[in-house]
Amino acid sequence: MSKTTKTYSFLLVVVALIIIIFFLFKTDSKSKLETAAQTNQSNWNAVAIKTDGTIFAAAPRWSGSTGFQLSKIDKNGNKSAYPNEEWNAWKPGLPTENAFININAIRNINNQLWVVDTGSPDFGGTPLPKGAKLVVINLTNNKVEKIYFFDSDIAGKGSYVDDLRIHGNNAYLTDAGWPGLIVLDLQTSKARRVLNNDVSTISSGRPIVLDGKPVLAPNGELLKVNADPLELSPDGKLLYYGPLDGPMYQVPTAALDNASLNDEDLKKQVKVWFDMPPSGGVAITADGTFYFSDLAKDALMKRTPDGRIGVVVQDKRLHWVDAPVIDENNVIWMPVPQIERVSLFQKGENKTQWPVEILKYPLK
Repeated sequence: MSKTTKTYSFLLVVVALIIIIFFLFKTDSKSKLETAAQTNQSNWNAVAIKTDGTIFAAAPRWSGSTGFQLSKIDKNGNKSAYPNEEWNAWKPGLPTENAFININAIRNINNQLWVVDTGSPDFGGTPLPKGAKLVVINLTNNKVEKIYFFDSDIAGKGSYVDDLRIHGNNAYLTDAGWPGLIVLDLQTSKARRVLNNDVSTISSGRPIVLDGKPVLAPNGELLKVNADPLELSPDGKLLYYGPLDGPMYQVPTAALDNASLNDEDLKKQVKVWFDMPPSGGVAITADGTFYFSDLAKDALMKRTPDGRIGVVVQDKRLHWVDAPVIDENNVIWMPVPQIERVSLFQKGENKTQWPVEILKYPLK
């Protein structure tokens, strides 16, 4: 056998080994992806986990979901209205103060469930009076402890209060409809809007692509979602945020907390963090590793603190992962609402592939 033939054979063996290792790794990664809960009634886009394993899930009303606005799911998969039937019984014409109109986000923070209610039952609609609110539920006694209402000057025409993070005495929320951020003082209940119609809060117009096709709004134009994903740096000094179609920006929380700082001065402290592709949601670990869903790839991605980006797991089941959360065991929980398949974006035909799932994946 010639030297050239031996070299060629050696290279073929190496390539074959690389391919085998790749597929073994890929299979192993997918095998770790588990179904935590599923439903044939709701396009769950929000999840929160209690330390005892109880799951909370919610879906936007405009998705056509027929299940509870907010569900509690026990270890056997049984679902019940949370915190009770009354909070989940709203219908047009009924009072809005003590009922869920349209939940978009939930978070378990210090054994309290924080529920973001956009206040409008319609996609792109204006919040009803006393509809847009932040509801705090004690997970020990299952009682509503506090309700923060957003008046029309905070959640006005076209507002879609989207998600939240909390640092110190302030809550930070994105508005995916009326572009901007909301800073809420949790002690005084006073809220402020900042970065209204700023480039960092407005959709860039980049197409949101799934299954190789751009998602269209009900009017037939490209779907545009303004300020949506947000996350805090592990030390709480930076807020990362941006429109759904990217990129991600960063701003010091100290600047957001300074009520005397006008928007022009605040804008000077906003920087592009990185060019994140269209994503349904983000989460971060204590070491600063940043996880985000890549809608076009049906994948969970990560950005390490040194800026490297890579695929964690890619699977067709990860179709529009929305608002993932990471628990104390470093497991990431991912609701998969298949948002662009609901009838609102499919000319009246619901193309959801049931069941809708909440998936979980161990990060280490």
